[in-house]
Amino acid sequence: MFKKILIANRGEIACRVIKSARRVGIATVAVYSDADRDAVHVEMADEAVHIGPAPAAQSYLVAEKIIEACKATGAQAVHPGYGFLSERASFCEALEQEGIVFVGPKPKAIRAMGDKIESKKFANDARVSTVPGYLGVIEDADQAERIAGEIGYPVMIKASAGGGGKGMRIAWGQAEVRDGFERARSEAKSSFGDDRVFIEKFIVDPRHIEIQVLADAHGNAIYLGERECSIQRRNQKVVEEAPSPFLDEKTRRAMGEQAVALAKAVDYQSAGTVEFIVDRDRNFYFLEMNTRLQVEHPVTELITGVDLVEQMIRIAAGEKLAIRQGDVKLNGWAVESRLYAEDPYRNFLPSIGRLTRYRPPAEGRFGDIVVRNDTGVTEGSEIPMFYDPMVAKLCTWAPTRLEAIDAMSEALDEFVVDGIEHNIPFLSALMQHPRWREGRLSTGFIAEEYPDGFAPMVPDDEEKAVLACVGTVIELLRRDRLDRLTGRLAPHSGVLKPDWVVRLDDEYIPVSIGEGMVSIPMEIDLSVAGGQPQTVISDWRPGEPVWRGTVAEHSVAAQIRPIGNGARIAWRGLSVMTRTMLPRTAELDRLMPIKAAPDTSKLLLCPMPGLVVSISVAEGQEVKAGETLAIVEAMKMENVLRADRDLTVERINAKPGESLAVDAVIMEFA
Repeated sequence: MFKKILIANRGEIACRVIKSARRVGIATVAVYSDADRDAVHVEMADEAVHIGPAPAAQSYLVAEKIIEACKATGAQAVHPGYGFLSERASFCEALEQEGIVFVGPKPKAIRAMGDKIESKKFANDARVSTVPGYLGVIEDADQAERIAGEIGYPVMIKASAGGGGKGMRIAWGQAEVRDGFERARSEAKSSFGDDRVFIEKFIVDPRHIEIQVLADAHGNAIYLGERECSIQRRNQKVVEEAPSPFLDEKTRRAMGEQAVALAKAVDYQSAGTVEFIVDRDRNFYFLEMNTRLQVEHPVTELITGVDLVEQMIRIAAGEKLAIRQGDVKLNGWAVESRLYAEDPYRNFLPSIGRLTRYRPPAEGRFGDIVVRNDTGVTEGSEIPMFYDPMVAKLCTWAPTRLEAIDAMSEALDEFVVDGIEHNIPFLSALMQHPRWREGRLSTGFIAEEYPDGFAPMVPDDEEKAVLACVGTVIELLRRDRLDRLTGRLAPHSGVLKPDWVVRLDDEYIPVSIGEGMVSIPMEIDLSVAGGQPQTVISDWRPGEPVWRGTVAEHSVAAQIRPIGNGARIAWRGLSVMTRTMLPRTAELDRLMPIKAAPDTSKLLLCPMPGLVVSISVAEGQEVKAGETLAIVEAMKMENVLRADRDLTVERINAKPGESLAVDAVIMEFA
C-alpha cells in the first residue's frame, strides 16, 4: 500500500479523497493555485504545494507541475479526482515514466473510452448497443448540416473530449445546427483544448442512467448497481439518485453485465462509469464511459456501503477486489443534490463571491436517515470565477425513496448559504414537485417543467398559514427581546395584544393569538385568517439562522434572514418577506408608495460576473431580435447574449478580454 499520495484536484473532491486516504493510513499532498491558497483541501492535507496562477490552464491542467510536486514531496501515487487531468492518457503515461502510480485506469482504457468518437466505435465492435449517429470528425458547419439531415432531427452535437455538459448542443432543425456546431466547438476548445465534435440521434424523453463498475488488474470486474441522473440542466446533472425508480431487475442486470463486459474488453482497472440513455420502453443505449470517479459517486456508496475512493487506491496498489458480484446488495435509497453557485431566478447564471455564512445541516445518522455533505468550502471561502460552480453535494439516505426525498427536503431547508446566489431554492422546490416524487423523469424534466425558467414560487393557503405563524412568533420574540434591553422604553410589555397582521410580500393576513405566552421555548396557539387555532412550538432564539419547530404538528425548518422591521423566510423553495404589525400599522402600511424599478430596457447588462469572449456588433449597427450581441464566459460555460427586439447599438462599453461584474453595462441602445 502507498504511504503518500497526491491529489491533483481541488474543492470537494480533493477533500473527499483526503478523507478516504486518511482512513486507510495514507498521507496526502494537496496542490493549489493562487485562487485556492486558503482553500479547505489545502488545510486538510498533510502537505500542500503551490502550482501556479488561478486559471486552470496555468495550474491544475499543467501535468509537469503535478509531477514536480510529487517529486518534491515523495508522493508515490496521484489521485486525479474528476475533471482537469483525470481522463488524460498522456498525464497517466508521464506519471508512469517517472515511476509514479496513477490512481485510475491505464492509458489504453482512457484512450479507448475517454474519446467519445472512438469509444462508440469500440462499443460497436464489442456489440454494445449504441445510439445511431455519425462517429467521424466533422470538419465544418456545412458538413454538420448535411449529416444532421441524414440522421434525422433532433440531433445532439457533442464535443469528442467533452464532459460535464460542456460542448453540447441540441439541434431540433436545420436552423439550429450551424450555431450549435460553432458553440459546441468553441466551448470544447476552451474547456478541453480539443475542438472535435460529432453528431448523434437525440432520443426523445430519454432517461440518463449509469452503471458503476469496479475492475482490478487481475481480471475481476463487478457492477455496483445504477444511478439515475435524469434531472439535468443544460446537460449538467443537478440531482442524482440510486437506485433508479425506473429500472426493473432484468434491465438492471442486463445493463450491468454489458458495462462489465465493456470494462473487461478494454482491460479496465479502477472505478469507472458506463453511461446509458434509456428510452420509455427500457431500451438502453451506450452513451460513454467515464474513466474516472464520478461526481455523483456518493449515492452508490450510500446504498452499497462500498468506499469507491478506497477501492480505487487499493486497485492502483495492485490488490485484488475483495468484493464479488454476489456480495453487492442494494440497500435503501440515496439522493444527491448539487449545490451550485448560480442564481436560479436569473436563468441559473453563475455567481461568485465570498461565503459570508455557510452552515450545512448536521451530518451523520439520525434514526433511519443518513445525511452526508461533500464539500470543499467553509464560511469565509471565496467562490472564484475560474472553476466549476459546484459548492457542495448534499446527500441523504433512507430505507425508501420518498423518505430519502423528504430527508433531502429538510436538509436543504437547514442549509444556510449567504454571500452568493445559489440554487437551494430550486432544489428545495424540486423536492416537492409531484412528477419528481413520482419518479416520472427524463433528461428534459427541467426544460419541460420550467419552460420559462425558475420563478419565485407562490405559496398556497396551507403554506401561507405556516409562514404567517413563523413570521408572527419571530416578531413577538424580537419585540419581547427589545423590551428587555436596559434603559429602553418597553412599549410592547404588559398584556399581549391578541390581534396582528402579517404581511407576506404584498398580501396582508390577519393572525389572532389564543393560548400561550411569549417565551423561549415558545408554545402558542395562533389562528390565521380566522381559521382553526394552530399550536406553534419552537425553541428558536433571535439571531439563529434556522427556525426549527412544529406548526400544527408539522415539522418545519425555515431559514430566517432579518430585514427592516421583519424577516425573509425561506422554506421548501419559497422565499417570502414577512412583516408582522398591529392592525392600525397595517392600515397605514398599505398606503406606502411603491418605488419603481429603474428602466434598463436600453442597456445590455452583464448577467453574471464573467469574461467577455466577443462583441458581435458595432456602434451604430442595427440588429434584429435574436441576433447575437456578445458572448460572456463564466465558470467554463459560454453564455450568448442576444437582442430581445430590433434595436440600434449606440455605444459599446466593453471589449473582448475584459472581466465584468454582474450588471455591468456592456452596451447601450438608441
